[in-house]
Amino acid sequence: MYSNLAHNIYAQNNVGIESPVKLIEMLYEGVLRFNAQAKKSIKDGDVEKKVYWINRSIAIITELIVTLDKSGGEISSYLEGLYNYEIQLLTDASINKDIDKLNECSNVFKGLLEAWRESTNVAN
Repeated sequence: MYSNLAHNIYAQNNVGIESPVKLIEMLYEGVLRFNAQAKKSIKDGDVEKKVYWINRSIAIITELIVTLDKSGGEISSYLEGLYNYEIQLLTDASINKDIDKLNECSNVFKGLLEAWRESTNVAN
């Protein structure tokens, strides 16, 4: 259900995506943006929007899992476990209206985004 949702959303909005490297960056940024919206929705007491934004973040993370290069060895295994943990955090945040779990997930994705940008800038 979610497997291509995130990619389709970004592909529709960004027809001229330069590379898969840029797409990963955009997906990480999307999680951060959607988590911020979910946090605002929790603070506002808007259950419908909270569920909507958290589901959008989960869709992106699911897409990241599906597109992992399994031949990547330990790194891809680590990322798969990390992504699955982040989905669990978001699920718990949604059920319990837990902003701390949303913040924890966002902090992980901020770190991933920073590391991704550093590693891809070195490669380019």
